[in-house]
Amino acid sequence: MAVLVVDVGTSSVRSSVVDDDASVRAEHAIPLLPSSPAPGLVEIDPVALADAVLDSARASLQRGGPVDAVGIANQRSTTIVWDRATGVPVGPGLGWQDLRTVGRCLELQGEGIRVAPNASATKLEYLLAAHDPNHERDLCFGTVDTWVAWTLSRGALHVTDASNAAITGLLRADASGWSDDVLAALRVDEAVLPRVVDSSGMVGEATALAGSPPIASLVGDQQASLIGQGCVRPTATKITFGTGAMLDVCLAERPPYATRGRAGTFPIVAWRRDGRDTWGTEAIMLTAGSNVEWLRDDLGLIATAAESDEVASRCADSAGVWFVPALLGLGAPYWDHGARATLLGLTRGSGRPEIVRAVLEGIAHRGADLVEAAEHDANVTIETLRVDGGMSANATFVQALADATQRSVEVSPVLEATTRGAAFLAGLATGAWRDEDEIARSWKPRARVEPARALDRDRWRLACERAARWIPELSSIDF
Repeated sequence: MAVLVVDVGTSSVRSSVVDDDASVRAEHAIPLLPSSPAPGLVEIDPVALADAVLDSARASLQRGGPVDAVGIANQRSTTIVWDRATGVPVGPGLGWQDLRTVGRCLELQGEGIRVAPNASATKLEYLLAAHDPNHERDLCFGTVDTWVAWTLSRGALHVTDASNAAITGLLRADASGWSDDVLAALRVDEAVLPRVVDSSGMVGEATALAGSPPIASLVGDQQASLIGQGCVRPTATKITFGTGAMLDVCLAERPPYATRGRAGTFPIVAWRRDGRDTWGTEAIMLTAGSNVEWLRDDLGLIATAAESDEVASRCADSAGVWFVPALLGLGAPYWDHGARATLLGLTRGSGRPEIVRAVLEGIAHRGADLVEAAEHDANVTIETLRVDGGMSANATFVQALADATQRSVEVSPVLEATTRGAAFLAGLATGAWRDEDEIARSWKPRARVEPARALDRDRWRLACERAARWIPELSSIDF
């Protein structure tokens, strides 16, 4: 069996043909960067996205096809609205990082409705108000998975899966359907919304591709990474370290909190199969690899991101230098949008190696924060971490993560596990994999890293206190 996986990230569209042993036979990627017309605004071109999806998918099929099924993985909460009859988008797609609706989110809080600005809900309201204020047009809303399925099916499918729907801010807390209260507050007609389907299951045909293979999975990128690293049973946990970082833990049942736990984590639908939801919780780090990019692009302390490993390894420790990676504030468990990155403990003897190591260890400490937050909110014990993303290739960082968390760290055999996850879900739908246990048994880490020493967590918390509330007006905002 072979699956074509279309994976839409924040900066590219990548299509891969994946065999039944989860190995990639052919791959084609097309860069697709968002635009930022003003500070806080992040937009994508839906037409360019659709073209990139078709071009990359067809190129991969030409090299590695034919395939038995198609899987879709995507960045979540990015919001697109289009005309149902023509398929033409109205306005730009609003990226999940877009903050233009922050004020509206605060207004809704006063009405007892808690929606974060990175969710789709207020972005949809904004686009509808701008392009259909009188509710006269027949429009469709979708996140990226919806738009990709529409594109591949030539407009026959208007669907989303439960893992993506639950991140929009529009679904009921128990994921049983769209929320009447939220839709009423936003003046959104349910007819605009897609049909919610299983993450793993036959949805319809990708008639825009040769052979019209069935679309058999749709899943958000972080949930795809969770499955791709074999985290399909309760307490199994992964962290993806990209530009930011997200920890996801698989749970036996839905977390008890409605929107956000006391330690700052969020309930997620990990995936839906045969109408049954598997739940998880998610903890978010706003900046991870972007701190390494800052060392490279802005400070010039390293020539490449990979060089941070070699430079940091020149010293055994940071010699008292501490770095709090809060370039965009701090996520879980603090949720302090006014916190700012802080470099502490510098002396005349502090050099490149100590500063670079302090940055890597600061990101590792934030990883330990996410672990502690998830354990608190989900009332579980996380014994082992599985990691993917670009920073998982950095040996110094991975060792620091093991030292900060005092846990074994298993490194994914591939940098990005999202493709594997979407392929696994499609394979479950087609019968290539029997069940989640078979997926769990397929996990073979590239490396296993054990703690070598203990990093000072108390000192770390003191450093975070120094970074906190630097911009008080932003620190007072709580979503």
